[in-house]
Amino acid sequence: MRAHVQSPYELALGTSFTELHPRLRTYFSAIPPEMEGYGEGVFSVVGTPHRWLWPVLWMLGRQGVLFPGWHQDVPFVVLNEPAVDEHGNTSVNAHRTFRFAHGSRTMVDAIAFDGHTLIDQLGTARRYVATFVSRIEAGALTLQSSTFAIRAGKRRITVPRLIATRVSLTERFDEADGRQHVTVTVTAPVIGQLYVYTGSFEYRLRCAGTKEQL
Repeated sequence: MRAHVQSPYELALGTSFTELHPRLRTYFSAIPPEMEGYGEGVFSVVGTPHRWLWPVLWMLGRQGVLFPGWHQDVPFVVLNEPAVDEHGNTSVNAHRTFRFAHGSRTMVDAIAFDGHTLIDQLGTARRYVATFVSRIEAGALTLQSSTFAIRAGKRRITVPRLIATRVSLTERFDEADGRQHVTVTVTAPVIGQLYVYTGSFEYRLRCAGTKEQL
């Protein structure tokens, strides 16, 4: 008999995982074998109005991290796939495709639980690594980054907290519209908000590589 596999979020939250809204428990639970999580929705805003950041974001965009510009009403698709990281930890590979007016761009990350905390590897080459503290408030999940590091070859260089960017994520389910809502903000000390995307979507499980719904 196959042992029950827990998702990174289940492992990080422990018994408090049951405090999540039932629809969020579906989203954050382990994805069954040969299945994938699929969602479609619209981000009301994506990016930053700070044009001085756009050249940096252009480089990050080529790595599947963040994208330049200040966009409204952007359709998007999220695809979550179960995986195992290089240390044998259960992980989730996520692809978020933003359908901008000038073309589609995909954000890539892989999140796992390393036995102590949630760890998120960002970008196609997974060069950027953030750890997160998780908590549940009124059935919603909030993640707050605690460290940020950059991979350089085999080394991982931790950015000092005094200058490190900080990422906050909130996922909640709204009974009024029957949709899952997500807000992600990236801030920096002194400067304040650098980047944001926020919107809502509908999510379901389906057979991997097909449109068949569970």
